[in-house]
Amino acid sequence: MKLETNRLQLLEISWDDLEKIHELHSIPEVDEFNTLGIPENIEVTRKIISADIENQLKEIRSRFCWKVVIKENSAFAGLAGMTLSNDRFKMGEFYYKLFPKFWGYGYATEITRELICFGFSEYKLHRIEAGVATKNLASIRVLEKAGMTREGIRRKILPIRGEWIDNFHYSILEEEMK
Repeated sequence: MKLETNRLQLLEISWDDLEKIHELHSIPEVDEFNTLGIPENIEVTRKIISADIENQLKEIRSRFCWKVVIKENSAFAGLAGMTLSNDRFKMGEFYYKLFPKFWGYGYATEITRELICFGFSEYKLHRIEAGVATKNLASIRVLEKAGMTREGIRRKILPIRGEWIDNFHYSILEEEMK
């Protein structure tokens, strides 16, 4: 499944992307607010993405992982993903992760808006959520620019580098998009 914005393509990851994904996961600045942690080696990254690649073959999908590609120059800018709840709850949760050289250009906001549209239009979701570390000011701005509402705080929920940190919970509802 391919998604597209004015400046970006979101293409499903493949094994050909393993090295770039490992490089992205290995950057300390990118990992600052991420619970994944820096993989010890490329084999750890292979295990991380194997479920996403295997999931592409399923008839009924519950998760997606896309590489983010800049249309203008075909640069691999990062990753984005969405996990869907069971049909009864009609919810999705998304994430994005970009190489630092692509920060500050509005790409994260563009990705967020596209993922929100994807969830509501393709999967008829009722609610789309995202979590963000309370100190991740850039991502907080992204979620708010995309029209999401801060619902609350989850205290000491994120295990990051040996400590527990707080997380803001954001959402947008289907009726807020109309």
